[in-house]
Amino acid sequence: MTELTHTDVTEVDVSTGELELEDRASLRRVAGLSTELTDVTEVEYRQLRLERVVLVGVWTQGTAQQSEASLAELARLAETAGSQVLEGLVQRRSRPDPGTYIGSGKVRELFDIVVATGADTVICDGELSPGQLRQLEAKLKVKVVDRTALILDIFAQHARSREGKAQVELAQLQYLIPRLRGWGESLSRQAGGRAGGAGGGVGLRGPGETKLETDRRRISKRMAKLRREIASMDTIRETKRSRRVANEVPSVAIVGYTNAGKSSLLNAITGAGVLVEDALFATLDPTTRRATTPDGRVYTLTDTVGFVRHLPHQLVDAFRSTLEEAADADLLLHVVDGSDSAPEEQVNAVREVLAEISRKRSESLPPELLVINKADATDEVSLARLRHLLPGAEVVSAHTGEGVEALVEVVAGRLPRPMVEVEAVVPYTRGDLVSRVHADGEVLAEDHDEHGTRLRAKVHPDLAAALAEFG
Repeated sequence: MTELTHTDVTEVDVSTGELELEDRASLRRVAGLSTELTDVTEVEYRQLRLERVVLVGVWTQGTAQQSEASLAELARLAETAGSQVLEGLVQRRSRPDPGTYIGSGKVRELFDIVVATGADTVICDGELSPGQLRQLEAKLKVKVVDRTALILDIFAQHARSREGKAQVELAQLQYLIPRLRGWGESLSRQAGGRAGGAGGGVGLRGPGETKLETDRRRISKRMAKLRREIASMDTIRETKRSRRVANEVPSVAIVGYTNAGKSSLLNAITGAGVLVEDALFATLDPTTRRATTPDGRVYTLTDTVGFVRHLPHQLVDAFRSTLEEAADADLLLHVVDGSDSAPEEQVNAVREVLAEISRKRSESLPPELLVINKADATDEVSLARLRHLLPGAEVVSAHTGEGVEALVEVVAGRLPRPMVEVEAVVPYTRGDLVSRVHADGEVLAEDHDEHGTRLRAKVHPDLAAALAEFG
């Protein structure tokens, strides 16, 4: 087995394109990634069965710490998918090798490591092209999975609702269709008729459509059907959303990196009882709950799917309708894991996905309120650093309840307020209108006399029209 060089990596200015010789010549092991998980979860579609895996990353830019953090996150993803991580390796290159991702020489070293550890799967920290995938599997003699396939696999395990399952399957098929493979004659379309060549005749010409082409056609038909189903579900979601808009109910969407504590925060504010799990992508199906401001105004709070660095574009497309819950909100609660080693990178990853959604809709995003969560698991020095990095952020602990009341006050102040001021004497027989004013408006003065309830309030235009006859 080839001896691997272990070196301490010094930061270099990658903008000059200069790479240290020792870095280029070594596959550097990343310590502390081994896990003890043995459970393998069956996936409904395309079982990856990740069991004993070796992780491989290519470090092209940034610091050594950032490259190791990326591989550590890949280890957590692999663990979430139900695998046991045996080894983590980083290759220093100016760019991934177009043929084999890490270069043919390093593939031979990686093969020795796979044999020595008894691994049955190699996971690459990036999206592999179909050609890279084929070459690596042919040379390593084990299954090769990239970051995109791994995330899709986790999503497939966690999808619960009909819409979530359809979105994940569509994303998997979009990823799979350019990576379909065949061998020998099954790869080539056979010609019939005169194009079949000399000597051909009835019963002697090619079979026409091959297995590979049949698979592509069936997958394309299935994708078209899934898009129609998701569109119909999107109509239902849009109907519910339009009702809230018609009633002028403000909406708040909770967004953030996966496992930042979004569901815990939703539970802390509303008592929703949503599933909370210390795992990546525990929430795929958005949950909307009713909440009330301290001054009695009603608004909705929506928990959305978490983001991750290099979130596959297939997922962004498939989950478009779900992610638009955030784009249509009046306020974004951007939850940041204060206990993470690099929270600013999480913030940037989330903002990149939100910006992509905004570009596709050609609409600006709602205002953002940063919330630093898990204050109970963060030391004071780290919190002080975060307050400096993220000015204006609220610090809370959804687990202990610390800072949640103050956060609710800030949210109430950021929500849009009713704009039309009205004065009306509402008969006692129309108590429903008085209730609406209290629920959806801002009561400035209220009195009672023999004619009814005398109100002065700020309300939405539709409620102002209903009160006009009593003005």
